[in-house]
Amino acid sequence: MAKAFTRKTLAIGVAALALAGGAGMGGVAATAQIPASSAPITPQEAQMGAQYHPEFLAEFGGAMSGPQAAYVEQVGKNIAVQSGLGNARESFTVSLLNSPVHNAFAVPGGYIYTTRQLVTLMNNEAELAGVLGHEVGHVAARHSQRRQKAAQRNSILGVLGAIGSSILLGDSGIGSTLSRGFLEGSQLLTLRFSRKQELEADNLGIQYLARAGYDRRAMSTVLSSLAAQNTLEARLAGRNASVPEWASTHPDPASRVAGALAKAGGAAASGGITNRDTFLARIDGLLYGDDPAQGMIDGSSFTHPELRFAFTAPQGFYMINGTRAVAIQGQGGQAQMTLAPYNGNLEAYVRAAFTALGGERSTLAPQQLERTTVNGLPAAYGVARVNNGQGQVDVVVYAYEFARDRAYHFVAVAPAGSAGTFNPMFQSMRRISAAEAAAVVPKKLQVVTVARGDTIASLSRRMAYPNEQEARFRVLNALGNTAVLVPGQKVKLVVRAR
Repeated sequence: MAKAFTRKTLAIGVAALALAGGAGMGGVAATAQIPASSAPITPQEAQMGAQYHPEFLAEFGGAMSGPQAAYVEQVGKNIAVQSGLGNARESFTVSLLNSPVHNAFAVPGGYIYTTRQLVTLMNNEAELAGVLGHEVGHVAARHSQRRQKAAQRNSILGVLGAIGSSILLGDSGIGSTLSRGFLEGSQLLTLRFSRKQELEADNLGIQYLARAGYDRRAMSTVLSSLAAQNTLEARLAGRNASVPEWASTHPDPASRVAGALAKAGGAAASGGITNRDTFLARIDGLLYGDDPAQGMIDGSSFTHPELRFAFTAPQGFYMINGTRAVAIQGQGGQAQMTLAPYNGNLEAYVRAAFTALGGERSTLAPQQLERTTVNGLPAAYGVARVNNGQGQVDVVVYAYEFARDRAYHFVAVAPAGSAGTFNPMFQSMRRISAAEAAAVVPKKLQVVTVARGDTIASLSRRMAYPNEQEARFRVLNALGNTAVLVPGQKVKLVVRAR
């Protein structure tokens, strides 16, 4: 959550590799080969992409620079050439995003994105090329344009994937407004792709790998790592592994692994290049997890060293940090912490937040508004009970004044009568000291060479986590339960940056 923000798009996947729309990939081997279009990117497509490109950069922490970003761009443009688009290398823009979410996506006009977090999960250059090739496939097949036309026919709101919407929110005004709050920005492009379109992009990505001389099996191995990461994160958070963290509408990549492997010719297929050592050397030192400039999640605690505040999520809930907000998700409700313009009147701030939730024509307002103090911070809160079409829910806005021109607030939604679930979180908001802020240290990726005597167990103990070190190490390096390390082999660790 950066310094200047309103609300946050948490995991928009316009054309995401294993992260957007449609069902799993079963049966892909029987899918007909999809030829890539040779039509150059049109001026209209380029204009559309240029319009949304700055928004996506802002929503996902901005574009990274330096040698790591240049390497990703190089691989992306090289794989884009394989698409057959007449102006591929010149017209494609490939960005490495400063985001802790595992995601990759594309927008029309040749704009391709991958987050640094997804790159850290990869284990060779062929996997990076496969991810970017999948996104190039969406562009070449004009999938976004097709989905937009379908949305215009069938109502845009009917096909938007919304992290914020759940059984608690239903289809009422408050539900759709909260959904927009969690997914604002470039909404017309954030459409779920059909099963057929996802299969097309998978198939095209595998074709591009083969044309470029890469190991075609890389698509299945990166999907396998995504599936393992999803399962691990779900287990650590105590939630259902069938729903990926990045968005409830995104499919579990595990269902696509077998199909991608079959399309590539099976496990015994002769592979092309992977450039594993080159890849690992180029991503060594990449920031891992949260950026302190956006705040840090540590278990159930969130600390922002630059904005100097901290809070704790309720027991049983997990958090997703974004550039502009923090989402708090759980079985008993959902919330987000963000800010809005503040003029020094906390009551007016809370009422404005309710109005924003209900929309421009809304009369949504708290039944009553209370003033209080939380850990020395002036605070105000209100509760509104509304019908979401499936029953009644309580909507809470809880705001805190940090300065005469700066306030933050939670918006929480829970079944009627159970908003108290969030009370411990509301009461946990506090300022942090300069010493606490200085103690917040980010993590980074460190590539090491296995020495004689090193084992998975011994290297895992170097991971910068208090628990599940070996499980994290295995997933990070795609090491199965029977894997054995070999001296001279390169592996990844997650360590403290200082």
